[in-house]
Amino acid sequence: MDTAEKRYLELLSRSFPSAAKASAEIINLSAVLNLPKGTEFFASDIHGEYEAFSHILRNGSGSIRLKIEDVFGDTLSAEEKRSLASLIYYPRERMELVLSQVEDHEKWFATVLPQLVSVCKRSAQKYTRSKVRRALPEDFAYIIEELMTEDRYGVDKQAYYAAIIHAVIGTNRGAALIEALCLLIQRLVIDHLHIVGDIYDRGPYPHTIMDTLMDYHSLDIQWGNHDIVWMGASLGQRGCIAHVVRNCARYGNLSILEDAYGINILPLASFAQTAYADDPCVAFGLKGNPGLSAQETELNVKIQKAMAIIQFKVEAQLIDENPGFGLEDRKLLHKIDFDKGTVVVDGIEYELTDTVFPTVDPDDPYRLTPEEEEVMQRLEQAFVNCEKLQRHMRFFLEAGSLYKVHNGNLLFHACVPLNADGSLMETEVFGEKYKGRALYDVMERYVRAGFFDSNPEMRKRGRDLMWYMWLGQGSPLFAKSKMATFELYLIADKAARKEVKNPFYTFLNDEAVMAGIFEDFGLDPKTSRIICGHVPVKVKDGEDPVKCGGRVLTIDGGFSKAYQPTTGIAGYTLISNSYDIILAAHEPLESTKAAVAKELDIFSSTRVVESMKKRTLVADTDKGKELKAQIADLGALLEAYRHGEIAEKE
Repeated sequence: MDTAEKRYLELLSRSFPSAAKASAEIINLSAVLNLPKGTEFFASDIHGEYEAFSHILRNGSGSIRLKIEDVFGDTLSAEEKRSLASLIYYPRERMELVLSQVEDHEKWFATVLPQLVSVCKRSAQKYTRSKVRRALPEDFAYIIEELMTEDRYGVDKQAYYAAIIHAVIGTNRGAALIEALCLLIQRLVIDHLHIVGDIYDRGPYPHTIMDTLMDYHSLDIQWGNHDIVWMGASLGQRGCIAHVVRNCARYGNLSILEDAYGINILPLASFAQTAYADDPCVAFGLKGNPGLSAQETELNVKIQKAMAIIQFKVEAQLIDENPGFGLEDRKLLHKIDFDKGTVVVDGIEYELTDTVFPTVDPDDPYRLTPEEEEVMQRLEQAFVNCEKLQRHMRFFLEAGSLYKVHNGNLLFHACVPLNADGSLMETEVFGEKYKGRALYDVMERYVRAGFFDSNPEMRKRGRDLMWYMWLGQGSPLFAKSKMATFELYLIADKAARKEVKNPFYTFLNDEAVMAGIFEDFGLDPKTSRIICGHVPVKVKDGEDPVKCGGRVLTIDGGFSKAYQPTTGIAGYTLISNSYDIILAAHEPLESTKAAVAKELDIFSSTRVVESMKKRTLVADTDKGKELKAQIADLGALLEAYRHGEIAEKE
């Protein structure tokens, strides 16, 4: 035994100070390796749609209905099973409704509690008792553990179990126990959650989603382009702030800034109403129908235009500061002929859809007016000093990354940039060129530097790169030829608006090209999968999310209501359990209120993408590799104890 190994085993002996304890842990870990793999749950492109996302988390994409079916079969009617499922999804809300309609509360409690215990036992079957114990709510840990160990065929303790339930009801704790059991079931049906990017933008409740995820028991997040732009905005990056505020106004969601994050937009609103007082802002209508009043709609339209013009200006300044980004063609204000009402883009002259630009000086179009500068300074301070926003962005850094390799799956939001021939495309990052995994790694290092580096220049590079990652052609999060914000607002001709996807998307069914990506990330092309989102799958047009014989799964199905007419569904989720990989396509949720009152669920059609030849065990997973390494280390410690090389502490 060399010195380094002995030092390591000495440290390990502090946790396992005797041969008996080391042996016990080896036995425990060896047994865990033979348990079934926990269920992994994948979702992407949630885009602020909290109600739909929350419902799918609550029902486990149909997993809870399957557990109920497994437990009760034909012993409960379809109506009874639907009612039980709704109770598990929304325990507090359903209890309030049900108890207002039934006369005998005790009888209802006495009926429902054993049903929930049975579903809970079924959901906990593939976990160790210690893992289930850690998931138990503190107030009811003893009671739930006792009820879950009930043997329905035994008679010795029937009165004991009945007495527990009777006492719970008698002490008015029935409702609290029901809620605890329902939440425990929700937790047990999903062992680990993967969010494959884009929590923010479009929908109204990204902050509520973030609060939910911060309390979730086990998850990871791959940052999307709409997430990274909020991360940049939280650091005061002007290009990111301009987009975030403009986008909130475009979708009628300024309440995200005002109410959720306490960001004062009154100076901006005052400026927009003054600068564009008599301007109909014809090119800046809202996206969708957020249900605003006529006055609120007009304010959102004016703010949207005000921020769009500011965005074009601050982005031009960033392009000048960072010539290596290669975004010179995105500076378009100086290409406007203000007399003719036209603009030249890529050598072609187009008529403008809006010609009212009261804050643009034709001789110096990218200079902010004093009023615009004051607006931006106030917004910068508001974003940087927002405690809740900073907390959410720090959570992104703790739980998230640009990509993740997990159990043979390569998770990233958008793409691995490719050239037209399918080879890895190089992107320049501050004077050096990177591609594939190296590009992801260097960009993530700069993102973290933007938050934490002690060097102000490195922090600025990190902030500016986040803006580039939002809209740059070489960004693995953007994956298009250009961000055509200017053209989408101000040019009617669709040819000018076209954003060409990176060749990655044309090669999704090319096994050789995908194999090159897997190998670059150190994965086996024959057994690995790519799971990504970003580009909505147009199911209504016959597009298939399963690519390359199941080696690539694109799971953006349109959680965002704005995209549902395009996709034809309301989101995908992917479920990987110990038997199968299942793709679920979801229909829209009417509302949480309807789900509670009418016992409505999200209708989901499921498709088995791949069935395992043998049931996947913990031993077959990344966690299994860790446990095997721990067993080997403990085995070495045990040998050292037996040969007297290390003294037992007990």
